[in-house]
Amino acid sequence: MSLRHAALGLLTFGPASGYDLLQTFNGSLANVWPATQSQLYGELGKLAEAGLVTVTEEGARRRKEYALTDAGLAELKHWLTDVEPTVLRRNDMLLRVFFLGVVDHEQGEEFLRKREGQAVEHQSELRATQEAIAPETADLAVYGRIALEWGLRYTEMQRQWAAWAQEELAKARK
Repeated sequence: MSLRHAALGLLTFGPASGYDLLQTFNGSLANVWPATQSQLYGELGKLAEAGLVTVTEEGARRRKEYALTDAGLAELKHWLTDVEPTVLRRNDMLLRVFFLGVVDHEQGEEFLRKREGQAVEHQSELRATQEAIAPETADLAVYGRIALEWGLRYTEMQRQWAAWAQEELAKARK
């Protein structure tokens, strides 16, 4: 996913200012695609230059409200249906695991404990988001919950794997 397509997708729900988009982004998409304020505002400028969004209103303190254009909607639909998702096969965490034999057992176990703790922490953040989502049927809530469920299952798998890996190291130590 790209920030470009995230912004286009959020604008399908109606015109919004950069601030409004950032608030929606942080309450929903940040769990799957984090972005900073400067990244989002920069992307909105690029989208406007490309004719994928238009500035529909300008207010005080350079506040701009953006709306999706027909070209922007067509780009989003093309990306959703015609562009294959990127499958990341590189994982520097797993590369480190592969070479944990270079460090002593305690350091390896500590590395895995940290991974388990991070998975638990991220899952806790996702659970808080889950509780904050209104039980509505709007697309953002329905599809957002589907994406959130993937995150919950993925972090649970990471936690279970880290616990299992720690047990494997303990066995190898004996």
